Amino acid sequence: MNEAIQIEVFRNLFASVCDEMGAALQRAAYSPNIKERRDFSCALFDGEGRLIAQGDHMPVHLGSMPASVRAVLGAVELGPGDVAALNDPFHGGTHLPDLTLVAPFWPEGSADSGRRPPLFHVASRAHQADIGGISPGSMPLSTEIYQEGLRIPPVRLVRDGEYDPDLLALILINVRTPAERSGDLRAQRASLEVGTRRLEEMCRRYGAGEVASRAGSLMAYSARATRSLIDAIPDGRYAFEDRIEDDGTGSGPLPIRVTVTIRGDEAVVDFSGSAPQAAGCVNAVEAITRSAVLYVFRCLLPSDVPANEGCYEPLRIVAPEGTIVNARPPAAVAAGNVETSQRITDVVFGALAAALPDRIPAASSGTMNNVTFGGTDPRTGRPFAYYETLAGGMGGRPGGPGLSGVHTHMTNSLNTPVEALEHEMPVVIRRYALRQGSGGDGRNPGGDGLVREYEFGAAAEVTLLAERRTTAPWGLRGGRDGSPGEDRILHAGGRSERMPGKFRVRVVRGDVLSIATPGGGGWGPPGRRPEGDDS
Repeated sequence: MNEAIQIEVFRNLFASVCDEMGAALQRAAYSPNIKERRDFSCALFDGEGRLIAQGDHMPVHLGSMPASVRAVLGAVELGPGDVAALNDPFHGGTHLPDLTLVAPFWPEGSADSGRRPPLFHVASRAHQADIGGISPGSMPLSTEIYQEGLRIPPVRLVRDGEYDPDLLALILINVRTPAERSGDLRAQRASLEVGTRRLEEMCRRYGAGEVASRAGSLMAYSARATRSLIDAIPDGRYAFEDRIEDDGTGSGPLPIRVTVTIRGDEAVVDFSGSAPQAAGCVNAVEAITRSAVLYVFRCLLPSDVPANEGCYEPLRIVAPEGTIVNARPPAAVAAGNVETSQRITDVVFGALAAALPDRIPAASSGTMNNVTFGGTDPRTGRPFAYYETLAGGMGGRPGGPGLSGVHTHMTNSLNTPVEALEHEMPVVIRRYALRQGSGGDGRNPGGDGLVREYEFGAAAEVTLLAERRTTAPWGLRGGRDGSPGEDRILHAGGRSERMPGKFRVRVVRGDVLSIATPGGGGWGPPGRRPEGDDS
């Protein structure tokens, strides 16, 4: 088998391990956020914690998971049958709802298993619908990490195949929906078991040494491909600036600035000059910033290039400590993972638009529109907590218009079907439709956002963390901006109240939360397309 064929065969083998892990996690999960929206990611790492392969899951998770695996390797000595857990943003995590599990793998029959480094590691990350904290759903308008939920450093959750009962009890007593959390945790563990079984089958068929060697070949191949991509970008310094509108405490706007310097086949992505870390929860940790940068360059690579540690090799990322792109404890970070990551993506794309004018799209909606709510379900008398993100408009592209009502860039989740949401939660979806006309005009117009309205059947606490409410997703190359989002509470008595992009409010039965998400920016000047242009 020649080298090119071997790379393709093992690329698909490793990816299939991650995809099957994800399928197992989704099937076994309890919460709508995981089983319906697929807000999770699964990945495979080598013995040193380098990313080998990932499933087709959440971009914001996958570029940041290597930090979690390295944190585990530096803090916990894992043996056969062990599983580590963590969510601490300052020790390898991103924000507290994202709980990561990591397990080592040795091939069967290894006489010294546990006395030498594992051959591989398998990992799964899932956004838990509640992990404690001051607000149901654990996405609060916080001002310090301690308000956001239970903070878990790298710890051994499973030892020799058995859960640590004390640690599991500690986690479950700190959340509002312990049965759901227990089910989701067990689903994550099951996904790791699927991954280790598939690795064992690969090692039996090809030999453990060959499988490990091919993992290294894949990383080297991705590094070469990324270097080739960067080498094709004209040398130079390309700068761009955008902003986070506010931090939820009244401070803002908060600029995010980047300079991308291309020299040969290497790129330096420098965020110096970005805002200091904020009082509110919009701070991103360094792993999030690295994830967003990797995502942008990965978008420019051919689709058959594996996304793995090799893609990082030609990139140097400068994210000064104590800024909004590399916050230090005890900064609040709940929205950094979901909102600031989107703006980091925007500014890196914006910088590269000057270098690659015919490859970069206009800005997409630029927000995940994070909705959380919770209270006591009158149908059962038990607490409920729910989280979801809402799609928006994709930016127009050089090759065609943007799509409408889709998740873009750092999020890749599905929508929760109306029937599933109404079955699980005391809410009725009054309206769910595309927001016609919200995409920016252009030769290739931006996609439309959407409108989703929740009528509450019980008193609840509602939190929204969203952006692009006062600043529009920008058009590119003469395209017009998309429409900003708009949020309202339609009170049971008939009064309509305009709300900001970030708020926390108590609603009563009969109140309606109405969210209109931003459209994408247009690409190219509006007007008639040139004759024969089918884009």
